[in-house]
Amino acid sequence: MDVVYDPVGGDAYQQSTKVIAFEGRILVIGFASGTIPTPGINHALIKNYSIVGLHWGLYTQRAPQLVAECHAELTKLADAGAIKPLITEQIPFTEVPDAVQRLADGKTVGRLAVVPA
Repeated sequence: MDVVYDPVGGDAYQQSTKVIAFEGRILVIGFASGTIPTPGINHALIKNYSIVGLHWGLYTQRAPQLVAECHAELTKLADAGAIKPLITEQIPFTEVPDAVQRLADGKTVGRLAVVPA
């Protein structure tokens, strides 16, 4: 994988180091698992990947114009088919409580998309 988006930390972070590509990036977004990983910097050197922290909420304070610019650019890339989020399930609105619980339990992979009935 060229880019790993990791909002979980813990074991998920450790697994991402095994699949990250040469010159890839691991984006550390948060620690939903409750465990803050200790990266092996030697491993990043050997596989030549970057570990990048991203505190998205900080942009609303320090560079709010970038939020709109990023949204516009991501929308453009998605519309062009250049990026495709991994949506593993489409959830009907009536099943949202169960889906939220599965997210909380760490039993999902990819993204869940809620769709209207």
